[in-house]
Amino acid sequence: MTTRARQESSTTDPAERARALALAMLDRAQRSSADLRARLIAKDVDPAVADAIVARYIEVGLLDDKSLAAMIARTRQAERGQAPRVIAAELRRKGFAETDIESALEHITLDVQLESARTLAESKWGRMSGLNSEAKVRRLSAFLGRKGYPASMVFGVVRDLIRADSEVAEPL
Repeated sequence: MTTRARQESSTTDPAERARALALAMLDRAQRSSADLRARLIAKDVDPAVADAIVARYIEVGLLDDKSLAAMIARTRQAERGQAPRVIAAELRRKGFAETDIESALEHITLDVQLESARTLAESKWGRMSGLNSEAKVRRLSAFLGRKGYPASMVFGVVRDLIRADSEVAEPL
């Protein structure tokens, strides 16, 4: 049994136990206020106590849904190349409010999405050199679709890659 677990089990005050659980959860990972509340309740913390802890942690700055949602959105877009649709779905699953989600996705403009889709597509296209064009198009379209890019953007990016590839294959 870990030291923290011993402290949690030895605490007789339910509110103190709940605070210890909440701090342990926040030690492991940043969480949305809704996620922290749900996890506390899953650990048999009274919902009123969970609400009070979440409210207090928001007040003192331990929980900041808007900043956390923005950080997750930036990371998912920059490191994974995900489009706003996929990022928004993840943020909803994590319990973020719609206003926080909208705010977090503001920086991902259509130009940013298009550039990201092109970068991902060019990288993937180069690794599919052994496949015929039809297989490349199918796989690349599915790949970009799973990243959440709109179909019109996917088809435009793929079309541009096919044109560029045919120009390289048939020099003037």
